[in-house]
Amino acid sequence: METQKREYSLFTAVAMIVGIVIGSGIFFKSDDMLAYTGGNVGLAVLIFCIASFTIIFGSLCFSQLAARTDKPGGPITYYNEFIGTRWAVMFGWFQTFVYYPTLTVILSWVTGIYFCSLFGLDWGFNGWMAVGFAWFLICYGFNIASAKAGGLFQEISVIIKLIPLFVVALGGIFLGDPISVVMNPSPEAIEATKTLAWVAAIGPVAFSFDGWVVSMAVAHEVKDSKRNMPRALVAAPLCILIAYLLYFLGICGYIGPDQVMEMGDASVTLIAENLMGTTFATLITAFVTISVMGTTNGVILGSIRLPYSLALRNALPGSESLKKLNPNSKMPVNSAVFAMAVCLIWWVVHFLQNQYAWLVNGDVSEIAIAMSYLLYVPLYLVLFNMWRKREITTLRYGIIYPILATCGSLFVLIGSMANPQFKFFIVINLIPLILGYLYGKNAYTTIDYN
Repeated sequence: METQKREYSLFTAVAMIVGIVIGSGIFFKSDDMLAYTGGNVGLAVLIFCIASFTIIFGSLCFSQLAARTDKPGGPITYYNEFIGTRWAVMFGWFQTFVYYPTLTVILSWVTGIYFCSLFGLDWGFNGWMAVGFAWFLICYGFNIASAKAGGLFQEISVIIKLIPLFVVALGGIFLGDPISVVMNPSPEAIEATKTLAWVAAIGPVAFSFDGWVVSMAVAHEVKDSKRNMPRALVAAPLCILIAYLLYFLGICGYIGPDQVMEMGDASVTLIAENLMGTTFATLITAFVTISVMGTTNGVILGSIRLPYSLALRNALPGSESLKKLNPNSKMPVNSAVFAMAVCLIWWVVHFLQNQYAWLVNGDVSEIAIAMSYLLYVPLYLVLFNMWRKREITTLRYGIIYPILATCGSLFVLIGSMANPQFKFFIVINLIPLILGYLYGKNAYTTIDYN
């Protein structure tokens, strides 16, 4: 098998992970975190740190699996290589029918929120849905027409997304009083620590950190990956944690946690306006909007290729059609249309969820993210089995890291279970997992490129 050339340095690997993870979540989930913690900034900071270390140990485990195969694909490939084809198909179905579609819909919708805020359009939820759906169609359109166009927009948005993050963070920290909001919580914030309701804040935090596992798809292209990938997978989450904490403390220290909760997604615009005026606030909102648009585009970039990847394994109904490439654009158009159709179902679910308040202070993507963390646990156990068979000789990678990563995954899952409607949405998540496992008996053990 011909392997891809290893061209990425350690710095490139770190930058890639940071660029994938830092997107839109921190901008529109900060108020949700505070709502769950009763405005307790210190408690929210603690949850940020826990989430960061969960990612570090999880990614360190994955780096060992990545070092043992030169095949791209990330977790689906690891399932296929180290557990079994049917399990790989099960995971692939979950990503195709739940994980990527829910992320796509939520990010598209948030694009609508910030777009309306940017142009002062008071259109409400239905207006946000309409604008978000329009961007959803545009994204699919230019990604299907040209893979290069989608990639170019992604590169531009990676640079732009960091501007509002650090401008607001530094302005809020130097001109506000972040230490005071941490050290002097309100009576309501203190009361929040006396119950376990704050655990639900893990959901929004997990959303903000999500995306790190995507980097596993390029681990085989990193120079000296056995050394550099573990380094990158420790350095990148720490960089992300620092950036997030600076922003979160900056915005809470400048306008206060109560106002962050009151303003919701518009709080970033408010602090920018207070710092440097209306014109500057408009510019920052524009940057945030482009950031969210870029994150949406990035998720769509991955999602349109998932049905194609499964079709190559004969792991979806209609695989013969789904694995065809357009002769001109070399894009899997049928796969993209399939992914788009699945997203349309989740657009309806998202609309109904908001109309009838099925989830409190949350959205459909958060439970999907929690389920994905649970699905990483079998891969962590693979390392334990390797250690037992002496294929891994170090106690760190064979015992300590898998245990800590598993605890982190369970912590994220428990946080999502705090939502009273969790039981209904977990059933929805289980349906594609069961069907995928059953259909996996028809899948090829190796990829068919013909």
